[in-house]
Amino acid sequence: MKIAILAAFAAFTVAFATNAFAHGGGTDANGCHTNHKTGEYHCH
Repeated sequence: MKIAILAAFAAFTVAFATNAFAHGGGTDANGCHTNHKTGEYHCH
């Protein structure tokens, strides 16, 4: 039973982990950019 729960958790984590890395904007040489809506400069 514990293995099934662990496997389900691992599958769920892998399925949604890639969404965290998606980014539509370009970055500069430092991996940073300015959010034009807020004016905030931040790095990824």
